[in-house]
Amino acid sequence: MDARTNPYAPGAGTPPPELAGRDDLINAAAIALDRIRNGLATKSLLMVGLRGVGKTVLLNRICRDAECSGFITLQLEAPEDRSLPSLLAPPLHSALVKMSRRVAAGDAAKRALSVLAGFVGAMKVSFGDISIGIDVESEPGVADSGHLDFDLSELLTAVGEAAKSQGTAVALFIDELQYVERKQLAALILALHRTAQRQLPVTLVGAGLPQLVAHAAAAKSYAERLFSFPEIGPLDEDAARHALEAPAKARDVAFSRDALAAIVRQTQCYPYFLQEWGKHSWDCAETSPIKAQDVVAATAQATAELDASFFRARFDRLTPSERRYLRAMAELGPGPHRSGEISRTLAKGVGAVAPTRAKLINKGMIYSPAHGNTGFTVPLFDEYLKRVIPNL
Repeated sequence: MDARTNPYAPGAGTPPPELAGRDDLINAAAIALDRIRNGLATKSLLMVGLRGVGKTVLLNRICRDAECSGFITLQLEAPEDRSLPSLLAPPLHSALVKMSRRVAAGDAAKRALSVLAGFVGAMKVSFGDISIGIDVESEPGVADSGHLDFDLSELLTAVGEAAKSQGTAVALFIDELQYVERKQLAALILALHRTAQRQLPVTLVGAGLPQLVAHAAAAKSYAERLFSFPEIGPLDEDAARHALEAPAKARDVAFSRDALAAIVRQTQCYPYFLQEWGKHSWDCAETSPIKAQDVVAATAQATAELDASFFRARFDRLTPSERRYLRAMAELGPGPHRSGEISRTLAKGVGAVAPTRAKLINKGMIYSPAHGNTGFTVPLFDEYLKRVIPNL
């Protein structure tokens, strides 16, 4: 069939043609945001899940809906090599400038800009990666102590007061939140806690790998009372079939029952993989309906493309000892696996491989779903490892 009309969209955070199976979560996020804007208590939202489950797509969708509803949104991605202040300062500056220029803008928005100026000046001393300059005189003695815990709380309080004065709310949307360093994450949690105590309309909608739950709890013990942590997993089979069928049906193309069953089995209903298999199945099929034999050809193409990009991009970041650790995990199957089983497969003691395990967790390659257990953060990665390293 014509590749020019292929509707499927595999990619990093690329919106799928049909966002199936996530309506309940999108609605829950909309309710939470409206409650924040109306001065009512609710928890901030931190979505957690493996790679390829669509966390970024969901985050972008919730952010877009919030913008359409009049919220002030700040959309960020936390990299591994930047500080939280350097991440927050530019979008906060942009948002506050827009608020201060509104016809109904009061002193609160202009004061928040002054507070931000003091915050940036102080944080430039503590963190060398802040490059933004703010052409506003700072307010002495506010958010300029150089202590992130204290200063970030004062800054978000001023931001919340500005938003409240204009009848709106500020929502931070932060992806890859597990990469924020623990002390900096603790400062953000504390600042959000302070704004919640004062019933100010500031909230966080974040996304990250499963270790984000433990990371947040380690940063602040009350994180579980401040946030809800919805787990984003693979779709159920009905939603997976709908994600495949709806875009095709819109173009008068169908799947045979066997073809759908084969794709569901191969992808394990992970949204990213559904898009990959849908794309290649469309390209491999000559006519509608897409048949099981088309999916066989598509599986070879999709696997080759994943091996060359999605999987390899992560594999290339690994040291030889980290690759060997992961290959030992793959030898045991998809997982999760007990740490003792992995070390025995490597013929080493648990203590000897513990540093490697810790590095892999920090790199976002594995996580611990329960004490002593270890799982891949990338679905189907065990199969890739066996292809690229045939023998342990």
